Amino acid sequence: MAMNNQLLAVVQHIENERGVSREIVLTAIEQAIQQAARKNQNVTNDLRVVIDRKDLSLHVYDTLVASDEEVGPGFISLSRASRFNHGNPVKEGDTVEIEMPAARLGRIAAQTSRQMIMQKIREAERTNTFSEYKDRVGDIVSGTVSAISRRDTYVTVGKTEMILPGKERIPTEEYQVGDPIKAIIIRVEPDAKGPSVVLSRASGKFVEALFRLEVSEIADGVVEIMGVSRDPGYRAKLAVRTSNENVDPVGACVGQRGSRVRSIVSELSGEKIDIVRWNEDIRQYVAQALAPAKLESIEVDPAQPNTVHVVAAADQYSLAIGKRGQNVRLTTKLTGWHVEIKKSMATASFEDQKAEAIKDLAEMFSVSTAVATQMADAGYLTVDGIAEEDEASFIAATGLDEVQAKGIYAAAKAVAELTNANSEVAE
Repeated sequence: MAMNNQLLAVVQHIENERGVSREIVLTAIEQAIQQAARKNQNVTNDLRVVIDRKDLSLHVYDTLVASDEEVGPGFISLSRASRFNHGNPVKEGDTVEIEMPAARLGRIAAQTSRQMIMQKIREAERTNTFSEYKDRVGDIVSGTVSAISRRDTYVTVGKTEMILPGKERIPTEEYQVGDPIKAIIIRVEPDAKGPSVVLSRASGKFVEALFRLEVSEIADGVVEIMGVSRDPGYRAKLAVRTSNENVDPVGACVGQRGSRVRSIVSELSGEKIDIVRWNEDIRQYVAQALAPAKLESIEVDPAQPNTVHVVAAADQYSLAIGKRGQNVRLTTKLTGWHVEIKKSMATASFEDQKAEAIKDLAEMFSVSTAVATQMADAGYLTVDGIAEEDEASFIAATGLDEVQAKGIYAAAKAVAELTNANSEVAE
């Protein structure tokens, strides 16, 4: 029986438009019709559906038990069984496979099979997509925005629909259906109900991949990317190094007259990019990452692991911190070290020094800014200054609640004694 035009059209559409091979489509149709047909009470569970691969004709076979005593679904008379067995004798209980008209499967089976066919085609399509893209994680793809649902964006790349989740978008960007778009593949999910290829434009890996495409020295391995930190849509920091003394890694990334980095900034919708020279000396590395701020000192904390203390002049402090703490936050993420920045008191005004002292006192004794301000107004700006005073004078001068004042005083004495003991051990 020739395949009807509707199923033939389905095969051609899926093969041409959705990129699923004809063999996968035909196998899916066979399985779907077979599964749907077995729900018919007039056939057995041994029913088999075959589509001829040359002329696309549909054949349905069922296996029946030869018997002259039992009748009904699943049985066939010995005389009829002999005819289907090419005239060879058939004994009671033998099984014979016969071809039956596809029309006997019924209208309900045909309708159900169409639903199952599309379901199996979608499964085959996901399997096909997974096989094609599972080894391409980290690659940049170019596509077209095909749909926008809430915050998620759907992108068609070739014949494959992919998804750009809301959290992987650059927050400053807006898309319209039909817009061209580039993104990096970050995941391929074989069991996803929707698109199985997940894209990102917010990942630091996307910035790395763009530099790899734009900078030949990175693609060739002459310049190595050591790390990326990013506030998508606003600012990114890229650390690079090279073992070739004749190559400037920062200059290679910037390009002649900034051509290379300008191209990447344009792709990222104006996101600023700081290219940092990597250094194995963490102090030098942090200094490079916090540029263009000029720093007075950078010291590694001997007690707290992976912590550096930075001192910046008063006029460089805001620049080092960055807008809403962005510069120091990205530096911390880039280097993997916690970076604490303080304003230099050598050039700071008395008001700045007092404000810094209030902040330190509040943190040290876990008290409110108001309580710390009372201590500072009374002239107690340091732990040593409190510890050197007698308790009664401290309580009277600060005007604090007696219980709270005694607690602060006792804590200050304990810290001072511990500091002195550590100094003696060091000496």
